[in-house]
Parts: sequence; C-alpha cells; structure tokens
Amino acid sequence: MVNSYIPNTFRMPVKARVMAEYNSLSELRELLADHHGEPILPVGEGSNLLFTHDYEGVVLISRMVRARALDEDKDSVLIEAEAGLKMDTLIEQLCDMGLWGMENLSHIPGTVGASAVQNVGAYGVEAKDVIVRVNTLSIADGTERVFTNEECQFGYRDSIFKNELHGRYIVTSVVFRLQKDGEPRLDYGNLRTAVHGVPTPSSIREAVIAIRRQKLPEVTELGSAGSFFKNPVISSEQFLALQMQYPDIPHYDALGGIKVPAAWLIEQCGWKGKSLGGARCYEKQPLVLVNAGNATPDDIVNLATAICRDVKTKFNITISPEVNYI
Repeated sequence: MVNSYIPNTFRMPVKARVMAEYNSLSELRELLADHHGEPILPVGEGSNLLFTHDYEGVVLISRMVRARALDEDKDSVLIEAEAGLKMDTLIEQLCDMGLWGMENLSHIPGTVGASAVQNVGAYGVEAKDVIVRVNTLSIADGTERVFTNEECQFGYRDSIFKNELHGRYIVTSVVFRLQKDGEPRLDYGNLRTAVHGVPTPSSIREAVIAIRRQKLPEVTELGSAGSFFKNPVISSEQFLALQMQYPDIPHYDALGGIKVPAAWLIEQCGWKGKSLGGARCYEKQPLVLVNAGNATPDDIVNLATAICRDVKTKFNITISPEVNYI
C-alpha cells in the first residue's frame, strides 16, 4: 500500500510512503528483503506514537495474532503470544483461564509486541514482571534472535529496543510466565477498594477497566495515546523539601528515590482541562493529552513542551514524554 494512512490512536492524518502487512515470518522476511536499506518502522496500533509528519519509509504491521501454551509446571504456565495480538485480548483470555500476572495491565491499548518494546505498566505491574523472553527478527538480514528478560534491559517504560537496538529488530512474539496461584497486586492507587469480594484475575481486571474508563478517554472516541508523560523519580531530599511545602503530595517508593505522579504536578501547574491549539490536557486525567478534534502534531508537541516547562519552573522537576515522537 503506497501513501497509506498510518494507524495511530492520536488520529493524526499521517501517511507512510509504503505500508505493508504480514501474516507470517516468511512474509516478514520477504518484505525486509524487498525494502532492504530503506527506513523501516514496525507499528502495532500506533497507541504510543506521535507522528510529527508523514513517514518517508516503510511501515510494517503484524497480523500475526496467535497465542499458545508452551509448557507448564505445578505453579506456572508459559504462554507465547505473537506480536500483532492485542495485549488486552490476550489478558482477557488469560484472566478467563484463571492465570495470574497480567490482570493489572488490562485495558491498555496496543499490541503484544509493543508491550515488550515499551515495557508497559499500570497499577504496580510492568510487562517485564511476566516476560520470559522476546523473539525477534533482524531488520538487516532477517535472522532470528531471542532476547532473555535480562538481555532486554527493561526499565521504566524502556527497553534495549528503544535504545542501542532501536530500529534493528522487529519483535515477532513474546513468551510470558503466568502463575496458577498468584498474589493480588492491589496497593497502587485505589485498586484495593475497587475490587469486590475475593480477588481473582478476572475481578481485578474488571476493577482496573472500570477505573481506567472513569479517568481515561477511550482511544476509539477521542484521539490520545493514553498516559503521555512518565512519572518522575526524585531524590528523597528533594521530595522531603517539597513535602514541607505540599504536605499532601502523593508519592510512592521507587528504585532510586521517590516517584511523584506527573498528573499531580501538572494539575498543580493549572493545565488540567486547558487547551493549546487543537490539543487539550484531559479534564479527567492531566497525564493524558488529547486531540480535541482538529489538533496538528505541532499542537500536541507545543502543549507537551509548555507543560514540561511549567512543571520544571514550579517544582524543579523534569518530566518527559512516555510517547515516542516519530
């Protein structure tokens, strides 16, 4: 498909010079060979991307959507899911099976492949917590390579695929380990009070979906990429100084310091519900930037830049986008 519109949840009318879908590894290899040396961009649902202009290259979209059990023992089950499968579809299936580990990640838009690249997370759980290995194909020569969890170098909304190996591999499938008897993770936000009765994977999933629907726009109804900013981690010393000035500042213990919700910082700067051009800081959750109907990529970028500037000025805290600019 030439000059085709690229799928993206911001609903930006951006085109790729070439866009192609594949249903198997052999088809993917053929496409890579046909377009050898050209810019290649793998895209799932475009749920964590902001296209700032048309893409002068080849967009590849996986239609590989199968999932299967590889192995199990008395405690756990290994599940391999292909990269094109919607992450939430997989999680729904796993919860119906009574398997624990991914229920807190329910209702996040995007595909299995993107979840590994981005290390998606919500309500105290990240994809890295359940990923065993990531199967990939080299863009340069079509060879397969398997990355262990450790080799993926997962970080907060981060992985090796966003850094030193950016643009070098395409995720083809991900292997997850799910638990048969898991421990509920309910300490983040108001999740514990939202779960009714004895917690099960399905009941936690239902609670997560209900909470997300209350404060996040459905990407099918309002263009957005979900949470736009990462929650910053600051030093204990900086946090204590802020707490003296703002006694009710929300916070969580985190690796390397104290995590402060970016949504709270943004709201304190007065951006909640405000617009800049056709972009708006969502009135129910300031962590989300939305296309109010006629936003350009520059509108989104300018709004994000203004918010980051004001947070830095008011709190001396740097917040950065979780969304990838293309």
